[in-house]
Amino acid sequence: MAVATIFTRAMRGITAESVSVEVHLSNGLPNFCLVGLPELAVKESRERVRSALKNSGFEFPIKRITVNLAPADLPKQGGRYDLAIALGILAASQQLPPHAIGDREYLGELALDGSLRVVHGTLAAAMAASASGRTLVCPSQEHEPAALSDNQVFHASSLRSLCDQLALQHPLTPCPNAETASTDVQPDLRDVIGQKEAKYGLALAAAGRHHLLFHGIPGAGKSMLAKRLAPLLPACTLTESLEIQSVYSAVGKTHPFGTRPFRAPHHSASAAALIGGGNPPQPGEITFAHGGVLFLDELAEFPRHILDHLREPLENRQIHISRSGHRVNFPASFQLIGATNPCPCGYFGTASCRCSQAQVDRYQSRLSGPLLDRFDLMIELKPVAMTEWINGKNGSQTSSDETRGQVAKARARQLERQGCFNSDLSSSQLAEVAPLSLSLKQQLAKICEQRGWSMRAWDRIHRLALTIADFHASEGIELNHLMQAIHFRSASLSPKD
Repeated sequence: MAVATIFTRAMRGITAESVSVEVHLSNGLPNFCLVGLPELAVKESRERVRSALKNSGFEFPIKRITVNLAPADLPKQGGRYDLAIALGILAASQQLPPHAIGDREYLGELALDGSLRVVHGTLAAAMAASASGRTLVCPSQEHEPAALSDNQVFHASSLRSLCDQLALQHPLTPCPNAETASTDVQPDLRDVIGQKEAKYGLALAAAGRHHLLFHGIPGAGKSMLAKRLAPLLPACTLTESLEIQSVYSAVGKTHPFGTRPFRAPHHSASAAALIGGGNPPQPGEITFAHGGVLFLDELAEFPRHILDHLREPLENRQIHISRSGHRVNFPASFQLIGATNPCPCGYFGTASCRCSQAQVDRYQSRLSGPLLDRFDLMIELKPVAMTEWINGKNGSQTSSDETRGQVAKARARQLERQGCFNSDLSSSQLAEVAPLSLSLKQQLAKICEQRGWSMRAWDRIHRLALTIADFHASEGIELNHLMQAIHFRSASLSPKD
């Protein structure tokens, strides 16, 4: 009886689960049986492995071959197990010394000629293998995501070359360093003429990680400003960068290392595209925006039921998706920025508006109260006067670099004081970290009562006031900070109010 065990990784969401490939060769009628909840694509690996072994100069055993992918209750998809199965057959048939396999994990799809093809999720697999005390061997690719981690990762171009290195105990080839930075020119705040209040609100949103809603007529600069939020955010830490790369690597995509994502899905996107879904579940735009910015332009054009799906990830910073046989958690810690027109034609409140009041009310009702309640800042953008436009073109404007410096200082104050951003503070933490004076509480209570605001609104105003204080390097929340927070919170979506 000949048995060999090879370790590999299966993808569940964006995490890499350990899989043991157990290969057993026994006498009997020649047969190649795969067990362990393999899907059709995995079962097809029998023919790929058979051809790859023969075309690589090895003998395919004429025996009863049983391959078990354990654990059996973990669904297996794709051809990522080909390399591990082939090595298991070679080790079990003594064509490869069992000790040559070593304490490593093997991941890759085999072509019929024995060459190795890239699979998704190599970065997550490399990090998980390292946590288990093993190294990873994966196919060669031009920019290896797994090389971004500090873990030891090796690559190979074909089954034959890998087996030769293993049999002769030659050092394996480490993955080359991947690109670690983006050279793309980032949008600059200097390009935006006027809109002083909107720029200030954008800086506050960046400083405290608050969600922001722009509303106003078309052409006022909503989208232009929104695209300038990500460049105001500090560079990613190594941990954040690896989390972001793991998301993209899991679906075979790439993202410039060290930069924050900026995702702007169209309003025609489905719920699965925005939130995630499918079978097996795949990440959506909210997960691709993890660690960065999710921009929803024409917010009121999104179907209301899709927007309501955003409530859970906005509160919990992750999304849970359940499908038949699958339950996956995807990270979704993003900063939401929305932009919307006040009515279908976009010109409500001006002489150009063609909409009736009923149309306006129906249009604005697409944005539910609970969703609007998640925005800490709501800012109305008005057209820039021609004189201001001309003066702005000729005069100096605050750049993103200057504003980023202020944002970084405000964020540093928050992290030093409480270890998290102001937007993440609970009610009890707020009361402990930045208690309001009695006069400020009375002022805020009076306004909340007049406007029918909830305790959630109270906390969000409190958090924003704390961010304003941090932005101006104040030791505590003062009256002008609180009034600014109330102003940004109370900006109505409809000019008639």
